[in-house]
Amino acid sequence: MTSRAGAAPETAGGHDTLRGIALKIVSVAVFVGMQTCIKAAGEVPAGQIVFFRSFFAIFPIIAFLAFKGQLPTAFVTKRPFNHIARGIVGVGAMGLGFFALTRLPLPEAITLNYAQPLLVVVFSSVFLGETIRVYRWSAVAVGLVGVLIISWPELTLLNSDEALDDQEVLGVMAALVAAAISAVAMLLVRNLVQTERTATIVLWFSSTASVLSLLTLPFGWQSLTPVQAALLIMAGFCGGLGQILMTSAYRHAEASVVAPFEYTSMILGVVVGYFVFGDVTSLSTLVGGVIVVAAGIFIIWRERQLGLERTRTRKAALPQG
Repeated sequence: MTSRAGAAPETAGGHDTLRGIALKIVSVAVFVGMQTCIKAAGEVPAGQIVFFRSFFAIFPIIAFLAFKGQLPTAFVTKRPFNHIARGIVGVGAMGLGFFALTRLPLPEAITLNYAQPLLVVVFSSVFLGETIRVYRWSAVAVGLVGVLIISWPELTLLNSDEALDDQEVLGVMAALVAAAISAVAMLLVRNLVQTERTATIVLWFSSTASVLSLLTLPFGWQSLTPVQAALLIMAGFCGGLGQILMTSAYRHAEASVVAPFEYTSMILGVVVGYFVFGDVTSLSTLVGGVIVVAAGIFIIWRERQLGLERTRTRKAALPQG
């Protein structure tokens, strides 16, 4: 009797963890679906893509919050300007990322985005004064070498007169700048989560991004074919659904357990890129991607170790009764 009672919570915890991992993998697949829709829509202006991605993402999010009974208070915040700042930075990152996506093979566009968590570590030290020890600095350095390996074939063209006419060169540059801006956005989100609920952050961002992207309307939005419009609307719905699934994943399992499964997008990107767009993944993308993924997983593992260490320190410091 005792053994069964003791085993029940462990089993429940195990099921919760597996559910969290499953939700994360499904969310990654949905986000890859979103990127596939955007790429399939062709060379649509980035601001126009941001609008469709942001505006139509609101609908599944609102439906989910209404189902949970959380809609009436979802927009309530005491920090509107922080949300707007996060929106401005996020729109910049999203626009550049979508520009890159429409000009690069899908696996390359996805893999270059893995530079973001590496840059979060760098920016946390530079802007927030966080102490980063040698292990994580080493992982960041190795990961950035991986990014350089992926980018090298295009970056070597920068010395030629054709560089600014080569769409893949522009795509790589946009992807790298997008990763840097996205890392800044993540720091702003880390600040917001201290006082704001996830639903509030997500709804404010989608709404702010929708409004800000409309400001690009005078700069050359184009008429869409019915197929392009359908693909971009689907991309928006996928973005909202992916956000819900990802949030749910982190509720069921620890971030350190769930986060590494983000890298399954590289496998999906290679498969979808080949079968849908005929993209054959280059050796430099595969080698660089494996290095970046390994560095990212090490950083996640190191964060978990430091978290456990801080927890033990706090417990040791508590007065013993």
